[in-house]
Amino acid sequence: MQKRLFEYEDIKGEPHERIVTSINPFLVEGKNIYINARTNPVFNVPAMMKGNAAIDDGNFLFFEESDAENFIRAYPDHKKFVRKFIGSDELINNYYRHCLWLKNATPNELKSCPEILRRINNIKKFRSESKKAATRKWADYPSRFMEDRQPDSDYLMIPVVSSELRTYIPVGFLSKDIIANYSSFILPNAKVYHFGMIACNMHTTWIKYVCGRLKSDIRYSNTIGYNNYPWPESPTDKQKEAVEKAAQAVLDARLQFPNSSLADLYDPNTMPPVLVKAHQQLDKAVDLCYRHQPFINETKRIEFLFELYDKYTAGLFVKEKKGKKK
Repeated sequence: MQKRLFEYEDIKGEPHERIVTSINPFLVEGKNIYINARTNPVFNVPAMMKGNAAIDDGNFLFFEESDAENFIRAYPDHKKFVRKFIGSDELINNYYRHCLWLKNATPNELKSCPEILRRINNIKKFRSESKKAATRKWADYPSRFMEDRQPDSDYLMIPVVSSELRTYIPVGFLSKDIIANYSSFILPNAKVYHFGMIACNMHTTWIKYVCGRLKSDIRYSNTIGYNNYPWPESPTDKQKEAVEKAAQAVLDARLQFPNSSLADLYDPNTMPPVLVKAHQQLDKAVDLCYRHQPFINETKRIEFLFELYDKYTAGLFVKEKKGKKK
């Protein structure tokens, strides 16, 4: 039976029909490949993880800017415990909240601040009354975030949800002093090269196809998307340097618009030409890490990525199957 794929260069335009030999579960020509959640990256790259989860009933947070200002005014000696708190929405729309970060606070510092003590008592009560045993256990540590994954280095933040209208997933570097919210993914020790490989069209295409959606928006996943992403097999130093140079050009282009959020910069209708061109150069540099000529469209990119993924994982599932035999 003839198999046919219909592709749209423009979703509002007419489709282009292709006759293919096989169609995989992702509606792409190729083998029947299944992408399962993976604990570690299939390639040798830094591990990506979720941000920090407080599980505190809101007691670590300052919901209004004025709340943080009032706290610092009342307890100036405890100003060092007030940190910027950023998740996906804050990253994309260029704002931040504040939270209390008491990880290195001494008992004396905690006891000398009535407001901190009040919040700690609330957290202890909230956790001790939880139906979850793991949460009740953390009632013994009420001054700590229950899930602390804050890195000791600056890090790259990747939003969990991004608009389907954007050509690229808006990611950005943050200081280690800024606390990452659970609503985001973080990549500690990320270099400009890693930024370039994630902020490019190649990576966005992979995420669009293999990860889930929130309504129609892109929903990022570290275990399904990032950990299975087929990075270039053996890029030369020259190719990696080209990616780094192009990625830095993207970051520099953003800096030309300090008052614009990532939401503004990556809106297809308002994306500055200098940023568009920088991303196009980055896409070309990344493509050339995979093969000698750039990819002409999204279809060619994802077909190539599935072939490379199949190559990388060819022996993994055989080993897992053999290990289950009795």
